[in-house]
Amino acid sequence: MSDTNWYVVHTYSGYENKVKANIEKTIENRKLQDQIIEVSVPMQDVVEVKNGVKKTVQKKLFPGYVLLNMIMNDDTWYVVRNTRGVTGFVGPGSKPVPLTDAEMKSMGIIKEEVVIDLEVGDAVTVTSGVWENTMGVITQINNHKQIVTINVDMFGRETPVEISFTDIKKM
Repeated sequence: MSDTNWYVVHTYSGYENKVKANIEKTIENRKLQDQIIEVSVPMQDVVEVKNGVKKTVQKKLFPGYVLLNMIMNDDTWYVVRNTRGVTGFVGPGSKPVPLTDAEMKSMGIIKEEVVIDLEVGDAVTVTSGVWENTMGVITQINNHKQIVTINVDMFGRETPVEISFTDIKKM
């Protein structure tokens, strides 16, 4: 199995989330999970002040771009390139160029790996973010994305929620 790299595709403005959703659907339909590992539209929290009211909103870090962690081959290139809203890979001519580790660190894509001593079935408390103080039981651990999935009670139903390794602690 060859190594994955992060590639950048250019999209029509405002299509970033649609492109992400479409690629993820294609990955599922064509069983490409082992070749296209992650599709990302990096977001950042921005504080806006409107009429004297402070509000935190999520803004796209790179409007018009979607990042993909994938193995580049004819199949994956074709799938991504022919996704509606994608105008092309970033790179000279038609050759996609992967991001370097330095570029990924500066963009916050590569973070320090966090190793957790938790396993599926462990009860955890969320320590920060939207779900702060929520308790849940881990149903899945994704070391690659550095997240766990816990079920939380929402509107009387069990709903899976992804939480970063850095935002949980064992109970």
